[in-house]
Amino acid sequence: MSKTNESLMQRRTAAVPRGVGQIHPIFADRAENATVTDVEGREFIDFAGGIAVLNTGHLHPKIIAAVQEQLTKLSHTCFQVLAYEPYVEVCEQVAARVPGDFAKKTLLVTTGSEAVENAVKIARAATGRAGVIAFTGGYHGRTMMTLSLTGKVAPYSAGMGLMPGGVYRAQYPCELHGVSVDDAMASIERIFKNDAEPRDIAAIIIEPVQGEGGFYVAPKPFMQRLRALCDQHGILLIADEVQTGAGRTGTFFAMEQMGVAADLTTFAKSIAGGFPLAGVCGKAEYMDAIAPGGLGGTYAGSPIACAAALAVMQVFDEENLLERSKAVGERLVSGLKEIQAKHKTIGDVRALGSMIAVELFEDGDLHKPNAALTGQIVAKARDKGLILLSCGTYGNVLRVLVPVTAPDAQLDKGLAIIAECFDELA
Repeated sequence: MSKTNESLMQRRTAAVPRGVGQIHPIFADRAENATVTDVEGREFIDFAGGIAVLNTGHLHPKIIAAVQEQLTKLSHTCFQVLAYEPYVEVCEQVAARVPGDFAKKTLLVTTGSEAVENAVKIARAATGRAGVIAFTGGYHGRTMMTLSLTGKVAPYSAGMGLMPGGVYRAQYPCELHGVSVDDAMASIERIFKNDAEPRDIAAIIIEPVQGEGGFYVAPKPFMQRLRALCDQHGILLIADEVQTGAGRTGTFFAMEQMGVAADLTTFAKSIAGGFPLAGVCGKAEYMDAIAPGGLGGTYAGSPIACAAALAVMQVFDEENLLERSKAVGERLVSGLKEIQAKHKTIGDVRALGSMIAVELFEDGDLHKPNAALTGQIVAKARDKGLILLSCGTYGNVLRVLVPVTAPDAQLDKGLAIIAECFDELA
């Protein structure tokens, strides 16, 4: 009996807890670059990229070759037991790419949440403080500490009770929704007045471009004022670049475009081209604040994932993918703005590099987010062979995370499908 999406969905429902969501009722069978083929043989253009994991596309030949070569050597030792050179080389190469004119060290782990957890551990050890300030709309992971930092209850922490304390929430600046840079800075000062003294705050953690929150870009002046505030009070600035990293914004890390450097940078997702790898890179003196044994993990910095990450960075350099990321963004934004000109429900099209968002409102009223239409567009696009994602605090943002290696013809076809969806639904 041939497998179908419907039959596999039935097996999934019986075997997998309902808390593991699934946006599209599709089972992928194989993929190449920006094309995914399901178990029924249907092809889809992938504008989701595994949620920003496939900047170099599905199964890039150079990444596969590097992994295959590593598999002939060793797959696991646990770096804390027997070390291996690829781990060290990844740490060196990431440190060379993370912004900041200071000595850096790098920790490798397995997931983005784990990277953020360890960044907070490092900040606490380095400062002797416990508090953390995060931002409205922020997304930092699904583990207990990162759920405290994540600025969205449903669905991430709904029904789970209160998350660990010592986390305070400031406003993320967003001109579209009336939150100015001054407003955001004032919200931090309110925390200092009402909730916790600066000397009790170990770190301020921020996404340079919010991911799940809606792809809002932090204004450069805000990031510069945030850096000055941290310096004034001895607070560490953590840049969560899990989604923005590995070239998605047109620079390898988004902070390169912010005019300041963070003390600690988290990375994951596209750094290893689909293999699980994450980490924290930061000032050497802070990274060394924790004694031997306080950092690590059984699978942290897997040899296979490290081989993949080295290939990803090589591919970015050899194929000039940072410039390609910018070009992809320009092409898609131009096309999306043409669609916006015909449909007033599109209130905003925004991007940094190829991290692109389209925000929908009822009749263009910025006070009425249109989550219903957003969901309908995602479903209709799927029916037409395009995989899209939504995001945002109110679920009214379409986000595009297409591999930057996707050919122009495929980008244009995706744009045409999006245009058709709006013509039929909006």
